[in-house]
Amino acid sequence: MTIEKLPALLGEALTARGYTTLTPVQSAVIAEEAVGRDLVVSAQTGSGKTVAFGLAMAPEILDGGLVSLARDPAALIIAPTRELALQVSRELMWLYGKAGVRIATCVGGMDASKERRNLQTGPQIVVGTPGRLRDHLERGALNLSALKVTVLDEADEMLDMGFREELEDILNATPEGRRTLLFSATMPKPIVALAKRYQNDALRISTVGEDRGHGDISYQVVTVAPPDIENAVVNLLRLHEADTAILFCATRESVRHLYSKLTNRGFNAVALSGEHSQSERNQALQALRDRRARVCVATDVAARGIDLPNLSLVIHVELPRDAEGLQHRSGRTGRAGKKGTAVLVVPYQRRKRVESMLRGARIEAEWIKVPTAEDIRAKDHERLLEMLLTPVEAEEEDRALGARLLETMSAEDVATALVRAHRAKMPAPEELLDNGSGERMPDNRRAGFDDSVWFKLNIGRRNNADPKWLLPLLCRRGGVTKNDIGAIRIAADETYVGISAAAARHFAKAVAQRGHDEDNDVEIIEAEGPPRQAARENKRKGRANEATPRHSPRPFKGPRSDGGAGEGKRPFRQGSAPSKHGVKHKAKGNRPR
Repeated sequence: MTIEKLPALLGEALTARGYTTLTPVQSAVIAEEAVGRDLVVSAQTGSGKTVAFGLAMAPEILDGGLVSLARDPAALIIAPTRELALQVSRELMWLYGKAGVRIATCVGGMDASKERRNLQTGPQIVVGTPGRLRDHLERGALNLSALKVTVLDEADEMLDMGFREELEDILNATPEGRRTLLFSATMPKPIVALAKRYQNDALRISTVGEDRGHGDISYQVVTVAPPDIENAVVNLLRLHEADTAILFCATRESVRHLYSKLTNRGFNAVALSGEHSQSERNQALQALRDRRARVCVATDVAARGIDLPNLSLVIHVELPRDAEGLQHRSGRTGRAGKKGTAVLVVPYQRRKRVESMLRGARIEAEWIKVPTAEDIRAKDHERLLEMLLTPVEAEEEDRALGARLLETMSAEDVATALVRAHRAKMPAPEELLDNGSGERMPDNRRAGFDDSVWFKLNIGRRNNADPKWLLPLLCRRGGVTKNDIGAIRIAADETYVGISAAAARHFAKAVAQRGHDEDNDVEIIEAEGPPRQAARENKRKGRANEATPRHSPRPFKGPRSDGGAGEGKRPFRQGSAPSKHGVKHKAKGNRPR
């Protein structure tokens, strides 16, 4: 069906909104075989589902093209989250605004008494979350006796969130003859059972693979060493310089940590997670819409129902639970025909899991190297030149100021100052410890390390050795800076570190001294050459390649290295405590083993 065949007032609203054609899901739900029937619809996020069910329920809302005069709601839309319910309300407001349809929104976190007053004004459409709708129903504020159509938006998510009981209570309060439109990205058994119980001869519609919901999203994957995750995120933001970007984390704690890091680095960012009130969420989203902020750090609470017109970049800082979560997160961009980019930041140990997830979602992704500081500086040069060479219409006052500058400075000095001013606004890119391939940077890659001296530590992968805490330890014990430390090679039970020749003598003397209480069982000695050469020498002397040194610390199951929710959490048994480098000691007051 074309826009011209829709009710006149809806067609005008769509045209004013910039619609020229309907998406596949929008056309399917208003086709002749779907009119008046219960529907089970599967469609990708970003495919225009809200407008689709808005059009599908038009016959029950409008009487001869005009608004019904009934005092009780004719349509009920149930959504899993506050954000999605509010987004649905905004979409239906512009769609039905010309028809004079009144819409009431009922969501948790808002003023319930104000919602009850709105329900008394006789809205034709009610949009809400399951818990708040059931509350109004039990208090007698919501009357569903005249309901003609019910829409369950993101039904699979509502069941996953534990709203089965609320949904059943609400649906049981609706009339027998009402239509039920069920929209679900996936069709697990609980959804099938729900459809059989509350629908009658439902028409199954699936436009997955036809919608353009993900056709305008470019997927990229970067593999990084776990300690480099946050630095990689900074570099990705700087490389893309998107108008608006969302960074998805797994936990509230991760959101707080990353938000703090980005704001300290000079990014205009906001945070969005379950710990924020509805007012704080609204303020954060408005800051993004007004472009007062350009980066949103969020948990999956933001994965559904948020529509930011200028959002062009989604970064999965911590991986989603499954393929559906990946699609819902990524679907915040690439909407309404606009192009978008979704980037997955993958610790190299989890590459196989991501490959499986992408296959399950039928997504073709480009595996790229994490952008380096050099890549970003080159991109900055291109952007600066493009911006500064673009012709502009200058005010006379600006021209006068420019002429005054040229009287006291050369054109070259003025241009240099202008470039410096623009560059100062940009957060500096981060240097990375690892190239993201799952290997330490090759020996002597850094300039000045061609004649580095190798040292060996008696800890390795089995002790959760990680550059994130090895670097501070080496600097502290050896009295050097990180600029004196070259390649780090971590084996099963030992680690090799290259120290610049200029600092090697001082380093060797310093590490010969006993360490602090927290690292006195970490032994650092000069190796017999680079790792491979040292291994050959060990073999020649009859020692095992990875023999346990005499002061080998006990293994410690320390922080997860997958960048997941457990990052930084170091579980330990009662009576023992982990040190900074991941080695267990006895509780305070006892000497370490």
